[in-house]
Amino acid sequence: MLFQVGGQGTRPTFFEMAAAQQLPSSLRAALSYSLGVLAMRRSFLHKILDFEDEFFALLMLVLETHSLRTSDASFAESLYGLRRRALKIRVKNDNKRLESSEEIHHSGLEKRQKILSVAFLVILPYLRSKLHAIYNKEREVALQASLWGEGDERFNTDYFDSGANSIVSTSSSDTEGSARERLKKRIQKVVAACYPWIHAGNEGLSFSYQLLYLLDATGFYSFGLHALGIHVCRATGQELMDTSSRISKIRKHERERLRGPPWLKKVQGGLLSCAYAVLDYAQTGLIAAVFFFKMMEWWYQSAEERMSAPTIYPPPLPPPAPKVAKDGIPLPPDRTLCPLCSQKRANPSVVSVSGFVFCYSCIFKYVSQYKRCPVTLMPATVDQIRRLFHDV
Repeated sequence: MLFQVGGQGTRPTFFEMAAAQQLPSSLRAALSYSLGVLAMRRSFLHKILDFEDEFFALLMLVLETHSLRTSDASFAESLYGLRRRALKIRVKNDNKRLESSEEIHHSGLEKRQKILSVAFLVILPYLRSKLHAIYNKEREVALQASLWGEGDERFNTDYFDSGANSIVSTSSSDTEGSARERLKKRIQKVVAACYPWIHAGNEGLSFSYQLLYLLDATGFYSFGLHALGIHVCRATGQELMDTSSRISKIRKHERERLRGPPWLKKVQGGLLSCAYAVLDYAQTGLIAAVFFFKMMEWWYQSAEERMSAPTIYPPPLPPPAPKVAKDGIPLPPDRTLCPLCSQKRANPSVVSVSGFVFCYSCIFKYVSQYKRCPVTLMPATVDQIRRLFHDV
């Protein structure tokens, strides 16, 4: 076969690596769903949902640091019996045949590699999530600007200004705040412009490494592992047995490092034991939550597909756009202007029979007098005028 699908050898299969890579996203989905359900009854959990990225990054930082320290593997890799090994290539020279050969040698992870592994596993996904959120926000702003026009100030307090002399003098703090807001908006626009290219490059690079790994053309599943010089290998039976003894030795050594009077050492040792117990139970609970969430997702998804399959129909075509009448008022080139007064729309209102937007005072007077839409000349009444509201 061209690529390995069985469980033989020390090299993990493509499916094992893919499952280990997808586990953190499944864990996050399970936690978000669970917290969302609990937040309906406990309102204080909404604060955690407001800082979901930070909360999940902190949780993964603890889990990944503990896992790399005790088992030389990430949290997801340790669940699948995988271990990270530092790659070292030794060149052997044969004087008799005048040929050189390379031998791949694996060793334990260095401290620098563990720290960088945490950065690739926790910090980079956190930054990617924040950049994705900024991009989505800027895309919504661009969509809103395309619908309402940029610089739409219909909700400003210009209606209450009596003249140029009524402008309140701004302080230096307001000036600094406006400068910070302008700088923040510029950074967000730069991120929104660059993020699609960064995301496409990252996805293309990941796909290339995964395809090469699947075809057995490289031993690195991702660019991060290649940059760190780390191979992911299957753990032997002896290594799996030694993991528990290593954990006990590390914890025993940390208890011996405690300083202070005997009673303080006992208190610190008890707290340390409780912390380790909580961490162990957290790992077990997170694993159970992932599998339970996936099982429920599959169950309800299949049930919904069975129930909704016979009643799924294609969405109907949108109705044709209303046409401007020959004798009607022409539309201005700027969408933010009122067709009646040719000024910036104040209190925008739409005529439901045609869909065109005017100032409320303008369209109210016109419909009250002529009983029709000024653009399409379709019959309309005052009751068919609808005020529009949107977030600035």
